[in-house]
Amino acid sequence: MGVMFDTAFEKREGDAAKPYLDLINPKLERGPFPGGAQVLTIELPFYAGHELVEITDHAVQPAQSAVAIIKDKDVHVLDWTNGPVYKLNETVPVNITQETVKSFVKFFFTYIAGRHGRFLICEGVDDIAWKDDPAPAARKAIASMIKPIEVTARDPDGTFHLRANMMFKDSLFESAVHVTPQGLVSLSNEELLVEDMPVVEDRFGQ
Repeated sequence: MGVMFDTAFEKREGDAAKPYLDLINPKLERGPFPGGAQVLTIELPFYAGHELVEITDHAVQPAQSAVAIIKDKDVHVLDWTNGPVYKLNETVPVNITQETVKSFVKFFFTYIAGRHGRFLICEGVDDIAWKDDPAPAARKAIASMIKPIEVTARDPDGTFHLRANMMFKDSLFESAVHVTPQGLVSLSNEELLVEDMPVVEDRFGQ
């Protein structure tokens, strides 16, 4: 997950994890996570003073996880829809700038799924969850198609336009991404680059 931002997630264990579990567990419909659950946190550059918290219980199969955004005692549990994120965008509010827009886009597509699954931002061939390693020639060919996410334009109203490669199910796409100053995200001009790739099925929300 650490590809999302300039810094990696911080692992909280034992006494350091307890405050996060105590804060988030009461807000979860699925019931509380045990004390031994893995807790990862990272500061969000586009929500001032807020942390993203991932909790995962590896003691059950498949592993169960939950994601929340917190500031002090204010807890917002994410549910794989854009509802909680768009509510945060209004209330925090979101800070979309040249420096934060790429991180926001990666965050958005990591934690929000459409009806049929997630569009996962892919900035290099190693970001792809390969089931079987592709042949060297295929790997090189795919690597040549993938470029880091980049800002291509900004409108006078502050809307950013970006170009990104994305994995959706077993296919690689290139797409234009549009982000308004209010943090509304949309896609256009999706172009299929490669399909039927040997990748692990994305099990979002587990």
